[in-house]
Amino acid sequence: MMNKIKVIFWGTPDIGLKSLEYLYNSDRISIAAVVTQPDRPAGRGNKIKMPPVKEFALSKNLPVYQPKCIRKEPDVIEELRRYEPDFFVTFAFGQILSQEVLDIPKFETINLHASLLPKYRGANPIQRVIINGEKETGICTMITELGLDCGDICLKKTIQIPENMTCEDLWRQISADSPELLEKTIIGIYENKLTPTPQCENGVCIANKVSKDETLIDWSKSARDIHNLVRGIYKSPGAYFKFNNKIIKVLQTEVIPTDECVCDRSKIGEIVQSTKDGITMLTGDGFIKLVKVKPEGKSEMNAKDWYNGIRNTK
Repeated sequence: MMNKIKVIFWGTPDIGLKSLEYLYNSDRISIAAVVTQPDRPAGRGNKIKMPPVKEFALSKNLPVYQPKCIRKEPDVIEELRRYEPDFFVTFAFGQILSQEVLDIPKFETINLHASLLPKYRGANPIQRVIINGEKETGICTMITELGLDCGDICLKKTIQIPENMTCEDLWRQISADSPELLEKTIIGIYENKLTPTPQCENGVCIANKVSKDETLIDWSKSARDIHNLVRGIYKSPGAYFKFNNKIIKVLQTEVIPTDECVCDRSKIGEIVQSTKDGITMLTGDGFIKLVKVKPEGKSEMNAKDWYNGIRNTK
């Protein structure tokens, strides 16, 4: 009987859940343990909540480790070393690993990164590719090194970004496409049938965390840029504007060709038209339709319903 490849899985949010489940059920791979972030408060009640990866691990009676900072916890490092793993697999774990940790596996530490490296290295590639209006992105398996997402590439898969795809949509697509790529990478390296290739340095860009200032809609920008911002930070944290000192989050928009609406272009950022399926705002280079919004203190609603409500209160 063929020996199974021993893997310790490192991950925290639900984007890595399908990969963990897939590897757990693989005929070639054995999940020895799971490493994830500590339980933290979440939701309106700030109740302590387990990471999704931990919930799955406990349901399968897998050992779980939750270091606050793995680089500073020698006891946990020693525990992981005792497993004598073939591979570590990291997928949105959320902490930087030290060289001491990276040296533990017999083979490699494999990371799943949510972009086509070397583009969009860093923590927020899913949001940034949409904000920047990219037409495609992808996923990579790579050898983890101490630098920022600079390790050799193992395998890649391209993902198309349609006109109205949100960061949530892309998150789900990446979650679905990652498991097989990880399994192929692990088996390929284990059987010496896959040779990782160094990243080129042409086209390197960093996917920085979205700042609070970026979430406020700047109506002087193009309709396309605003549309991409709304898609790129959909719901969390969400793009917004202020109306009567209230925050109005924008959840869905459509770019309108400029010849479909005629009005005074000097009034950028104002509502210029109301239709049955939304309200039209003037931007720096044309018009954008707000379809769905979430007013402060209220639930999501059609933008037209919100607009009718504020007109009726005047």
